[in-house]
Amino acid sequence: MILTQVRFPGATTESLEEATAIFAESAPRYLDVAGLIAKLYLRAEDGSVGAVYWWTDRSSAENRFNDRWRAGVADKYGVQPTVEYFDAPIVVDCIFGTIRTGPPHRFTVQGPR
Repeated sequence: MILTQVRFPGATTESLEEATAIFAESAPRYLDVAGLIAKLYLRAEDGSVGAVYWWTDRSSAENRFNDRWRAGVADKYGVQPTVEYFDAPIVVDCIFGTIRTGPPHRFTVQGPR
């Protein structure tokens, strides 16, 4: 499993409410991204934004963070993103009470889409 941390150096939001509105607009696009297990949107105290992604494998992450994606981010935020890759060999899953050494099996959660 792979975690990626994406940051947008120099891009800031005025408030948590503004960041939440921006994030909520893009969130539905990530529901069916191949290899993506989860995405957590981030806002630091200085207003800078980013995200942490949990992937089944590195190739899925690399396929997402391609030149087209980078160009879209630059258009939206006016900055080039930074992407860091981390191996995540073990995940403590407190929701399901498991310790994972591999990606979870796909499951369906009932709710709005």
